[in-house]
Amino acid sequence: MTFSVVAFFALGLALLVVGGDWLVRGSSRLSLAMGITPLVVGLTVVAFGTSAPELAVSMIASSQGQPDIAIGNILGSNISNILLIIGLSALIAPLVVSQQLIRLDAPIMIGATGLAWALGSNGRLSARNGYILVALLVVYTIFAIRKSRSETRKVREEYEKEFGTIPQEELRSPRSILMDILLIITGIALLVLGSRWLVGSATEVARYFGVSELTIGLTIVAIGTSLPELATSVVATLKGERDIAVGNVIGSNIFNILCVLGFTASIVPEGVAISSQALRFDFPVTLIVSVAALPILFSNFRIERWEGGLFVLSYAAYLTYLILDATSHPFIEMYAHILAWYVFPVVFVLIVIQTFLTVRGARVKKTD
Repeated sequence: MTFSVVAFFALGLALLVVGGDWLVRGSSRLSLAMGITPLVVGLTVVAFGTSAPELAVSMIASSQGQPDIAIGNILGSNISNILLIIGLSALIAPLVVSQQLIRLDAPIMIGATGLAWALGSNGRLSARNGYILVALLVVYTIFAIRKSRSETRKVREEYEKEFGTIPQEELRSPRSILMDILLIITGIALLVLGSRWLVGSATEVARYFGVSELTIGLTIVAIGTSLPELATSVVATLKGERDIAVGNVIGSNIFNILCVLGFTASIVPEGVAISSQALRFDFPVTLIVSVAALPILFSNFRIERWEGGLFVLSYAAYLTYLILDATSHPFIEMYAHILAWYVFPVVFVLIVIQTFLTVRGARVKKTD
């Protein structure tokens, strides 16, 4: 593997991060200047913007006949969003979620993942299937905007603090609007260029190490394209904006399935191929991880630091499995057995117990 491959991979990743940030910044400011509320901007514009790197990479990979990178990037990003990003955010500070929409978004995320898995169960997600996912994205966006009107004052203030601190006079000045448009255009250009470099170099890396493009997509590409979500959630947690930290992840995962996967399948007439490994292992893992976010549904649920640590360790275990499997390590069968019969059941039981205690505590509080 030459130095140029590594350099193009690093540059491509850097362009994706910068391009995504500029796209989010420009589109957010422009939306606020148009009179859209900070809450709606956070639920839709920012969620879409942080998914822009995944969209750019997956569409480029699909159009270049590399579906494994496209699918691996989407599924790997959703897994890392929940286990790594929510886990790290909870390690920084326990997460208490009061945003009502998140409790509806979690089952929507699970349903969207299950639907995509079912649609592609024959080994291919057709262009027609992609249109279905995109149509559901439109429905979800309208639903999120309408539902945002019933959010609590506390949540509205949190989003106003994060996205609405700039005076309207400044946002609506011709110079500001022009700068925002330039940010959006430049951000999109950087995303396209960065995704081309990243996909090309990721393919070379996969060939050099003798691993599948799916594995590369699930690991380094997925983590790289999840950096905007990571930055948004960690910064929001440090600022005490816990709803934004969690809402960003859940909303981004929904966009990844409905928007990124939908457009990725629809731009190619024959759709996008889904490997048997992705159908047999990676889709189920993505669905299981999505279900792990269900406790967020319950009133005033608190994700403690130890639970965040459990999420991060689970992600490390998942990455270890991918590496052992990609290298055909002799320990892979024993490791898979340990995960399937010991680690995952323990994690599942802990989640069930915590959920039961949360529901019970909420009922006791209501009766009091």
